[in-house]
Amino acid sequence: MAEVNRAVDAPLVLGMMRLHEQKSLHEPALLAGWIERRLEQGLHWFDHADIYGDGRCETLFGAALAQSPALKSSVRLISKADIIRVPRNNSPWNVTHYDSSPDYLEASVNGSLNRLGVERLDMFLLHRPDPLMDVEPTARALERLMQSGKVAQIGVSNFNPAQWRLLQQALGSRLSCNQLELSLRMSAPLFNGVSEALQHDGLQMLAWSPLAGGRLEEEGLGVLLQELAARVGCGSVGLAMAWLRRIPGMPVPVLGSLNEHRINDALAGCRYEMQRADWFALLEMARGQRLP
Repeated sequence: MAEVNRAVDAPLVLGMMRLHEQKSLHEPALLAGWIERRLEQGLHWFDHADIYGDGRCETLFGAALAQSPALKSSVRLISKADIIRVPRNNSPWNVTHYDSSPDYLEASVNGSLNRLGVERLDMFLLHRPDPLMDVEPTARALERLMQSGKVAQIGVSNFNPAQWRLLQQALGSRLSCNQLELSLRMSAPLFNGVSEALQHDGLQMLAWSPLAGGRLEEEGLGVLLQELAARVGCGSVGLAMAWLRRIPGMPVPVLGSLNEHRINDALAGCRYEMQRADWFALLEMARGQRLP
């Protein structure tokens, strides 16, 4: 089993997908202040993608960095590409599709760098597995981006083991991570071999939607989370983070909330070591069935 590459050296990654919806942070100085407060908490990784707000999230973040240039040396930036949503689709079909071709990936990285106002991405991920990916040219393009200094690390998102291993065998550089959906409401990677394959291959797991898109506190799971929260001293958000961090390989949650109270609770949860019985009680409640 390969040693897991701890590419992201923080308890949480802060997801920027909804930044364009958070009007209170659109003023560059206000967003710069918000970023600085996160850095003071030890949170320096920020997750972007070229499709978030159709590029506007990166533009807003870049304006904040331009407002306070000293922040650039402290933030760690992730971006992702290869999804083309319908509004950007130039074909007559109006269909979302994927593009992992070298030209598209290189243009996407350049676009992210321009919008963010930086010279390098600390990590660049293929956003979705592309069934039309020509793996050798794609691998060469990713390596050129690293050799040019535009990208420090490369990884994948939403890939299954066969998909990331096909890419890895064409690369001279090691893939750093796989960002996938994982939460109490979405625990499939713990039962279909993906979690074990990541550990075997030494890829760090980044868990997107760790709060299950707002469904975390619904029904019996919400009741149980509140019961546990009263006992352990952190809220439901923190318990969801503690549940994830208890998994072997210690997945790093990608927290999409920009709310400071929820971020504080999440950090408290990352410091709490959940008991095994509590972990399984939450799992059973979330799945709605007893383990055999």
